[in-house]
Amino acid sequence: MIKTILVPVRGDGMVATVLAHAAELAKKHGAQVNVVHCRPQPQDLIPQGIPLPEFARKMMQDQAVELANRTEDHLRGILRRLAREYGLTEGTAEEGGTSCTFKEENGRMAEVVRHAGRLADLIVLPKPQRERNLGQSSLKAALYGAGRPVLICPGQLQPDASFTQHVAIGWNGSLPAARAVASSQDIVQAADKVSILTGGKVEPHGPTASELLDYYAHRGITAEIVTFAGKDPARELLATSQSIGASLLVTGAYSHSHEAEMLFGGNTERIVDDTEMPVLMAH
Repeated sequence: MIKTILVPVRGDGMVATVLAHAAELAKKHGAQVNVVHCRPQPQDLIPQGIPLPEFARKMMQDQAVELANRTEDHLRGILRRLAREYGLTEGTAEEGGTSCTFKEENGRMAEVVRHAGRLADLIVLPKPQRERNLGQSSLKAALYGAGRPVLICPGQLQPDASFTQHVAIGWNGSLPAARAVASSQDIVQAADKVSILTGGKVEPHGPTASELLDYYAHRGITAEIVTFAGKDPARELLATSQSIGASLLVTGAYSHSHEAEMLFGGNTERIVDDTEMPVLMAH
């Protein structure tokens, strides 16, 4: 059941897309969106390893605090305007209503995600920007540290009510894929169309796509199986999702360790890097 959605934000230009995706889900499932602005500590904004006189260090800390205050005020104003545009009411909603709360937390984004995410039903994050070294630690913190499903929002994509109407399930019988299926139950239940995408290397002794079809049928969900072939399962999964007109991809994340995928490359990393559609992942 999706009732609380965590949206960690910072000044990276991705506030609008993550809040828009969260708002659409909140309106469909009667959930509350909890926006948390991750405020950096003053000491994190001061160059490290450079000896500074005490007066200079204090002056830089004071300036860092002032800058952080201005940034927080500016961002809160943007968030409130966007929340109104997306149909969210500020404050805690009554049962079945949709609302949005705003909170500021000191610390790095990954730390905030790890702490606040453990009591969220879903965490909404922007697509990591590898070239700017942004977002990868937050994604890892959400999947491993918080242990929650994550909705990754690409670019400046602005969704509408149709973004969860056709859900594609990337299925290989693995434990992460099974957790993704369980975590997306509410979303899949409300979808107009569900496609089970399977191909490439399948988990030995894992449930088949036909068994997943039966699993959904027992829950009143009609799905279809779509097979794909190719040497790059991640690329084929994304291409097939696009070719069948899916609006959301649900898939498992990091069948191997995150470090191994980062070092040697893996399907999850390629999906995250290459996707142009929202992806819900679970580990």
